[in-house]
This record gives sequence, C-alpha cells and structure tokens, in this order.
Amino acid sequence: MRRILYLALVILALGIVAVLGGLVQAPARGQGAARSSLPWFGNRVATAQTPPPTSTRAPTPTASAAASVTATFSLTVSPTVVAPLTEVTFEVARPTPAASPVPATATPSSPTASPTVVKWPQLALTPFVAGLRSPVQITHAGDGSGRIFVVQQTGQIRIIQDGALRAEPFLDLADRVSCCGERGLLSVAFPPDYAARGHLYVNYTDRGGDTVIARFRLTADPEVADQTSEEVVLTVPQPYANHNGGQLAFGVSDGYLYIGMGDGGSAGDPGNRGQNPAELLGKLLRIDVEAGVSPYAIPATNPFTQTAGYRGEIWALGLRNPWRFAFDRANSDLYIADVGQNEYEEVDYQPAASRGGENYGWRIMEGTHCYKASDCDPAGLILPVAEYDHSLGCSVTGGVVYRGVQFDRLAGTYLYGDYCSGRIWGLRQSGAGWANQLLLKTAFNIAAFGEDEAGEIYVTDYAGGKIYRIVDQS
Repeated sequence: MRRILYLALVILALGIVAVLGGLVQAPARGQGAARSSLPWFGNRVATAQTPPPTSTRAPTPTASAAASVTATFSLTVSPTVVAPLTEVTFEVARPTPAASPVPATATPSSPTASPTVVKWPQLALTPFVAGLRSPVQITHAGDGSGRIFVVQQTGQIRIIQDGALRAEPFLDLADRVSCCGERGLLSVAFPPDYAARGHLYVNYTDRGGDTVIARFRLTADPEVADQTSEEVVLTVPQPYANHNGGQLAFGVSDGYLYIGMGDGGSAGDPGNRGQNPAELLGKLLRIDVEAGVSPYAIPATNPFTQTAGYRGEIWALGLRNPWRFAFDRANSDLYIADVGQNEYEEVDYQPAASRGGENYGWRIMEGTHCYKASDCDPAGLILPVAEYDHSLGCSVTGGVVYRGVQFDRLAGTYLYGDYCSGRIWGLRQSGAGWANQLLLKTAFNIAAFGEDEAGEIYVTDYAGGKIYRIVDQS
C-alpha cells in the first residue's frame, strides 16, 4: 500500500511539473496575444520586426533626415498618480527642435533617472458661473475688455462680464449647427488686434456633418456679432460623425490660424487619414486668414508647401482627435492633447523653435505604444511627453499653461484633465525632461480649460453647465 501511495505521489508531482513547464513556455509561443490581454503589459510596446506597408504612413520628404528610435519605450506618466499631491513624480524626455521640416524623433529616457524635485500646487476649484448649456470652450478676445467668451456646443457664444453671464448670446448659430455627440459649435478664435478688425472665427459642424471654418463680423454693438455676416473660409468633409477635432487658435508669435482636425472618425482610422498627406483630416493645419486673400493664404513657411503629394495647409500630422490644443502665451510653445483609441491618452509638445512637420504617430502609435504590432515602425515619429491609460480616464481634455500672477507655484504648469474621470494633472518641464502629477480629482465631465486676459485659468463642468476657477491653496 505504501509503495502504491508513493508511486501515486511521484506521478502527481511529475504531472504538476509538466503543467508548470507548459505555462512558463506559453508566452514564448504566443507573446503578442499574451501581452495584449494582460493589463500589466499595457504600458509597454512589443518590439516590431516587420516594417509597415508603404501606405501606412505619410511618406517622409526627401529633404528631411528622420532619426530612428527603439521600438520599446519607457513610461511617460506614472500609473500610480494617486500619490501625495505635493511632491515630485519623474522626468521624461523632451523633444529637441529639428533643423529639417520633419523633426528628428525624440527617444524617451528612463523614468528611473533621478528626478528634479518639483513643488506642486494644491489645486482647488471655486464656483464662477452657472446657467450654461454644454460649455466646450472658455477664451478671451485680447481686447482689454476683460470679457470671457464661452462656447456652447448647441450653437451659442456667451459673454461673461465682471463675473456675470449676459442673458443674450454674443452669437447664435443654432440654425446651422448639427449638435451634439462630437458635433456642434466647437470653438471661437479672435485674431490679433481684434478690437480694430471687428471680426472673429468659429469652427462648427454643419447640418450635413462637415467641418466649417467661418468668419463673422461684429454689429454696431460690440456685445453682439452679426450672424448674417458669415464668410466660409474652409469646409472639410467628414466621413463619420466623430473625431471632428474642433479647436481654433491664433499663433502667439506668427498670427496665423491653427486648426485641429480629427481623423474623420469611426474607430482605428479605417481610411488611414492621419498618415495621408493628401488629406486635411488627422492634422494640425496652419493658414493665413488675415492676409486679405480669399478665402485664405498658405504661409510660405509651412513645412510642406514645396513637397509633392502634401497639402500645403498641413503644419503637423499623425493626430487622432486633437480636441484641445493651446499655445503658451509666454513663449509660444504648443501643447496638443490627442484623444486616444482604446487604451492610451496623450499630450504632445511642439517647441516654439519648431518649423513644423512633426508626425505624432497615429495610427501607427497610440501614445508611446504600437497600435498594431504588424504595422509598427516608430522611426521618424514624435512621441508624446505624457500619457495615461484607461484605468485613469477615457478622453483627454487639453488645457493651458498658467501664466497668471496670483499663484506663483502654478507658474509654467500645463494643466490638463480627463472628460470621464474628472482628474486634473499638471505637466511641467523639469531639467531635460518632464514632470507630471495628479493635482485634483473632480466629480464632473471636463470638456475644456481656458484662461482670461490676465492668465487666470478656468475649467468647465460640461453636464452641469458650470465654470469653475482654478486656484492654488498651497
């Protein structure tokens, strides 16, 4: 009997060893599938050996010299951002301005490097204005009036004067705007010297679902724009109802109009528009709407004006849905928050010294990660300076760099958030890299950040129809 029991135990032990051996070997047989299904592999990129088909990305102009980059990257944002809200996170690499129209690729550094200590602010929100409907942008006209303009997705632009919301809209385009979802009246931009020029620009989706960039003039009353004065500057057909982008902004140093265009929608960019240089979708555009040329002029300094196969309006490409971007009013640096697909949200950065032409990677990359391993070759792409996965949110909302005078600890910090989770992060250059930190958790949908003429920052509660002012309590 003892021999039988002994043999049974030996057989059982051998069986367990065999099973464990099979489990250990399993990833080697199906590594790609295993990595995609396990969450702890979600912050890495499997090295891709097969180059993408020639149609996967925009061809690189022969005049540029794009540097290569390793296909395995380090994290750019700590997954444990719920740490104490007053101290340091870590650094990631800062892209270097390139000498060619298509910048050289930045290679992220390891977050294990000793970080520079950053004293973060302690954010709080103070109620500012209520009674809005679906607010999606907060901005000012730069005319010295102190007014704040709020874009409602349903088609109206409202004015806040001396902390009070005016009853009558500044502009009402509800009769020509399709709303809502990702459509609607999405932004307004005031040109330099707006007070003298007397006109403004809007981005909306029309009743057919296409993107329209249009100019409107003021009436004799500076508190009311003339809704009958529309001059269409640009129309971009939209193949689907989502990923319309929507942001308009004038460059701080050049005075040109920048337009954020999503990839046209659906999921996974089925038309590969983000990498198609003949398309305006999936791009950041730069045009001159103040040159007196109808409907607009293409700046001679745009990166692809002399490149065959490229639309001259393109300033940067490889974007999925740049819902909100912003220039730093102090130095003209550009921050682009690009909404991700299923796993990662990202913040891209373009230094003021850039001559344009950056390729931010979509649909080759989602954040710092290969979107599809079979098509992944990150050479020549500009990687984000910050990202987070969908355990922390689902849709990044770009913000602004604080340049106000009331909160010293906030100075130079780029604030951005997430529409779904209500989190607000701070991003700041730190030495040769970047530091990123969770600063506040809110309970509402963050659709936009904005600043007033003095540089103080506000944030929208989209569903609640409210605006809050961001303050530092430290």
